[in-house]
Amino acid sequence: MTALRGQIAVVTGGGGGIGSAICRRLALAGAQIVITYHSDAQKAQAAAESLAGAGHLILHCPVDDAAAQKELARAVSETYGRLDILVNNAGISKSVPHDDLHALDDELIDRIFRVNFRGAFASIRALKPLLHAGDGGVVINITSIAGRTGVGSNVAYCASKAAMDSMTRSLARALAPQIRVLSVSPGWVNGEYAQRMPRALIAEQEAKTPLGRIAEAEDVAEAVFAAVAHLRFSTGDIIPVDGGRPLL
Repeated sequence: MTALRGQIAVVTGGGGGIGSAICRRLALAGAQIVITYHSDAQKAQAAAESLAGAGHLILHCPVDDAAAQKELARAVSETYGRLDILVNNAGISKSVPHDDLHALDDELIDRIFRVNFRGAFASIRALKPLLHAGDGGVVINITSIAGRTGVGSNVAYCASKAAMDSMTRSLARALAPQIRVLSVSPGWVNGEYAQRMPRALIAEQEAKTPLGRIAEAEDVAEAVFAAVAHLRFSTGDIIPVDGGRPLL
């Protein structure tokens, strides 16, 4: 309950299903949470109200907005003076069949990479000085097994998650030893996207997973907590939360 007492964590897209679960887990361990959101202030507020402890903050910060990123860094610096944990959770996708090359138009490809990859990089770039200000920080990039398997909502989404994993390795080397960088890489998660899919499709994914179910948002949150609090000699690693899915 106190493993992260006094630590400050920024969670991008913290109002969503996975993001809010991560916020709750880190707050339960004693961290003060900065929830950023792009458009849904109501979800961000609800997530903040669900957190244990006090001293949490909600900020509007689209990850692809450079001015907003600078404002985020300023607000975190003025409020807390440092940053211990950055969770790059914000991301987007859209279901497009992999063989429908024209449906995956340039605008959608650019938007996916702008948010998923460039947005995560921009967050690290903006907050790096604050991550250096304490005893050493950790960055967790929420990626996906789609980056390894090439199976996902669309080709660009898979490629953007692979790019995030590559960034994890590159920055883990470049920012060591002060900052650790890790990816937490889920398979299917029983969240907003999965709940819009036909039940038969989810049942098929469960059958293809050795552990017999898809992940819950809390499974991802526990992996993030473990990476932050317990895997202190790990950096540059891709931590799967997929129930053994690639085994089948």
